[in-house]
Amino acid sequence: MVDPTAVEAPPRADPAVHGWRRVLHGNRVLWVLAAVAIASLVAGVGLSFVIVSPGQAAAEASAPDAGPITVPVELRALSNDVTIRGDAAFADSVEVKLETGDLGGPAVVTGRVPEVGTTLGGAAVALEVTGRPVIVLPGELPAYRTLRAGLEGPDVRQLKQSLSAVGIDPGDVGSDVFDAATADAVAALYDKVGYPLPESPDGTADAMRSARSGVTAAEDGVAGAERALQAAGAGPSAVERVQLDNAVRAAERELAAAKAGGDTAAVAAAEDALRLAKVERDAALASPDTSAEQSALDVARQQLSEAYELLEEAETGTLAFLPVSEVLYLEDLPRRVDEVMVERGTVVNSAVMLVSGATLTIKASAAESDATLLKAGDVAMLELPDGSELSATIGSVEPRKAEGGESAETGPRHDVVLSPVSPTDAQVQALRGQNVKVKISIGATDGEVLAVPLAALTAGPGGESRVEVVDGDGGETRLVEVETGLAAEGFVEITGEIAEGDRVVVGR
Repeated sequence: MVDPTAVEAPPRADPAVHGWRRVLHGNRVLWVLAAVAIASLVAGVGLSFVIVSPGQAAAEASAPDAGPITVPVELRALSNDVTIRGDAAFADSVEVKLETGDLGGPAVVTGRVPEVGTTLGGAAVALEVTGRPVIVLPGELPAYRTLRAGLEGPDVRQLKQSLSAVGIDPGDVGSDVFDAATADAVAALYDKVGYPLPESPDGTADAMRSARSGVTAAEDGVAGAERALQAAGAGPSAVERVQLDNAVRAAERELAAAKAGGDTAAVAAAEDALRLAKVERDAALASPDTSAEQSALDVARQQLSEAYELLEEAETGTLAFLPVSEVLYLEDLPRRVDEVMVERGTVVNSAVMLVSGATLTIKASAAESDATLLKAGDVAMLELPDGSELSATIGSVEPRKAEGGESAETGPRHDVVLSPVSPTDAQVQALRGQNVKVKISIGATDGEVLAVPLAALTAGPGGESRVEVVDGDGGETRLVEVETGLAAEGFVEITGEIAEGDRVVVGR
């Protein structure tokens, strides 16, 4: 009999079925990956019959029909530039040395010591030594002697030309003689710089007094000799003339009376007396011998001339002069003080300062092909280290002298010197010692113009310029004659029956 409360045991599962179920459910990810791989394989095989490789497509495709290569006509501004590089620097530095041999003692710097960066121009005081100025003047010949009245030479001519250059009239600038006009100009120079004239040498005042006294005595001597000569050459006075005439007439009367008396002896005596009276009168009225008085006057005049010469020499010593220790000649003024080697209280033994040109210049080099396009006065642009630009002007374009190190590959070179236009102090300092880019525009259009590549131009049978324009989408072309303008940057300006956007042929 069966117990109704008993539970029936589940049937036993087949072990083989249970194992496959475990494989399927326990490795589901693996089966998914396998299914994807199989699908990809089938898809790849199918696509291989549809997709063609580029190589195969190129091999199977036929060559396209040949057609022109075209570009559109552009509206653009053209500028033809020459770009070079140059070094920014002041003129070559020069050591300033002073000639102090005429001071007669230590050359002590007492004041007027310039600061670095100071600009020295004509008639500037570069330094003060022993209380006296060292005056800057333009010139290339160094000072080597004190210049005073009476001297002559090339240094005197340079002084005159230098004084004229600073606005002071020295007289004849072509003369090499230091004359009174030169002395007056030197006095004006000292007045301009604000210093008194150099003191005359000792004894000059005494020499002047002695020379003036000598002139006075000589003038008196000449006056006395002239009076003596005049008196000697004056002849008899009116009274003496009457007396001489009376003596002759009295002798004539005596002769007449003797002849009337008939006394032969008395007549002879009367004739002798008359002859004597006439001789005495003629002798008295004849020109006197003044040779002695004339000789005395000549001697007096020679003494006066010598006295004047002595006075002139004495006066020369009192005229303004220029001591060799108080002038400094420098070329290419103005100059900039780069370094000062002395200070107040020190003794000058060697160079006192280092100066260079006060104007910053850009010294560049250009190939001959570029240099032929440049000329003095052309405007350039300098690229400053901070990227900003500063305009400059070309000062000169000169062929460089042939050098042994110049290679045949680079060809002849030209030196181009430029000057920045109104640079600020900050720009000068930023440029100094830098190698900068220089761009010089040698031609530019006035705004935007129609332009095409140079390759688009062809020459007609008469030498005219023309372009080939493509009409529409059909590929038909026509030749259009054009006038060409500026060529730059691979393009050329054109004018004619053509418009912006028209397509022109540049190749096939």
